[in-house]
Amino acid sequence: MITQRVRKVGNSLVVTIPKEEAERLDIGEGDLVGLEVRKVRITPTMSPEVRAAFEQSWERYGDDYRFLAEH
Repeated sequence: MITQRVRKVGNSLVVTIPKEEAERLDIGEGDLVGLEVRKVRITPTMSPEVRAAFEQSWERYGDDYRFLAEH
């Protein structure tokens, strides 16, 4: 499944087809295409290694991170 952000162009909302996908499906300007439109929510997840590195960094530099967030 391809996910794309919706943009406003004039009074319309626009979703683009990535070049690679258009080439793969042989879609060109003027072609008629079918779409299934639905809102999606993507929740990022961290690998255990990244999570461990983050927690270590937070433990060591938490005060600095909080300072930066406030300024």
